[in-house]
Amino acid sequence: MNARAVVVGSGPNGLTAACVLARAGMDVTVAEAQPTVGGAARSADVLGPGTTVDLGAACHPFGAASPAFAALGLQEKGLEWLTPEVAAAHPLEGQAPGLLLQGLDNTTEGLRHATHNDAAAWRALHNGPLNHLPQILSGALGPLLQWPDHPAAMAGFGLRAPWPASMLARLFSTEQAKGLLAGSAAHASFPMSAPLTGAFAVLFNLLGMSNGWPVAKGGTQAIVEALVADLTAHGGRIETGRLVTDTRELGEPEVLMLDLTPRQVLCMRGLKLPARYRKSLSRWSYGTAVHKVDLLLDGPVPWYDSRITQAGTVHVGGTLKEINQAARLAARGTMPERPFVIAAQPTAVDPSRAPEGRHILWAYAQIPHGYRGPESKPNLAGDRLVQQIERFAPGLRERILHRVDHSPRYLEAMNPNLVGGSIGGGALSGLQQVFRPAPQLNPYRTGAPGVYLCSSSTPPGGGVHGMGGYNAATTALRDLT
Repeated sequence: MNARAVVVGSGPNGLTAACVLARAGMDVTVAEAQPTVGGAARSADVLGPGTTVDLGAACHPFGAASPAFAALGLQEKGLEWLTPEVAAAHPLEGQAPGLLLQGLDNTTEGLRHATHNDAAAWRALHNGPLNHLPQILSGALGPLLQWPDHPAAMAGFGLRAPWPASMLARLFSTEQAKGLLAGSAAHASFPMSAPLTGAFAVLFNLLGMSNGWPVAKGGTQAIVEALVADLTAHGGRIETGRLVTDTRELGEPEVLMLDLTPRQVLCMRGLKLPARYRKSLSRWSYGTAVHKVDLLLDGPVPWYDSRITQAGTVHVGGTLKEINQAARLAARGTMPERPFVIAAQPTAVDPSRAPEGRHILWAYAQIPHGYRGPESKPNLAGDRLVQQIERFAPGLRERILHRVDHSPRYLEAMNPNLVGGSIGGGALSGLQQVFRPAPQLNPYRTGAPGVYLCSSSTPPGGGVHGMGGYNAATTALRDLT
């Protein structure tokens, strides 16, 4: 195949799309505006020499299970997954934490110490889908409006998916089980009472109990480096520092792949998009934002329960009721006093990321879209994040050697796809969960011949898994035949 393809944007989706097209024999060029590739999936020595800090996502439950990454053989290109002993922990005031462990039996055994009923309910909720997880991922990581390859497996998952996480939580009596459900559901950045949040809860829990929630050895940048290695091995090229504002400067490639969110697409000159598609993009909502804080510590986080130090991810928010309240406030544009925080402890399993004896804590708080804070306290969100963690890790402040804050404004400047500090490519509210980014059976086609969208604004959404790019590229190849 002598056809030419141009990919605008070098995030994991753009790079994955480029790899698929290059493997099919296309002449592929990736245009990246930044001086380095990777989008938000980059790592840098943010906390000083000898440190490796992930600028975006740090733990990768979907990355390790990604059919796209498996098809590209990224582990043969140097990518190594490191799996923490505890996939996720959920600290609680005055109580033992909830612990999501590899293996359904291990997780239920922990819940059994609290109550046998919760252990049985947890098994009933997760056991069936866990036995069919590869088939469920095949459907869940693609367009939701297409007939799944494994309808029976998806039907079993579908019985759990539509419900709000707050309703599924009624199956349990302990805060440990409710907390594990709420923490996983909160990755949707939406209140627990919203429909489909139950799907996030169950799916994240399934991944934790199967492959764990691993980190990439050496930082998330290792995923990008493996993708770049595959692309160049198949003849693809990357041009950094190249900002594309007009598609006419690209010539007339047979395939134009856009790793951009709707706002950037609408600003791109030269695109002849159908009016109906443009109208859908103009209505796109980006949802809540995050304020990110990176901490260099002189030792492990002093959690009240030492088992939490073994967790790759810690969901910091207290009870389900507290998490739901924080999410509601953020969605309404009010900065929560106690925001929900997702914290990652990469040095718990990858000590190479910090100098000997030092630890890195990566964390972000879910806050209102575009929040800037008062002029007198521009890092108010970061202060509340630290306070929230210290609530369960007394003495944390005394261990901080260096702290770096990343506001929503900073995050968008680092990567324009993070509009207003939103990290998922668009809110999962209302119909946007199903119609990403427009009401059509194939969400990767734009309606313009040869032009495709492959960003996190397409199914399956945010995360470092490459599936948006993989699905868009396979669509493009089918259209060329």
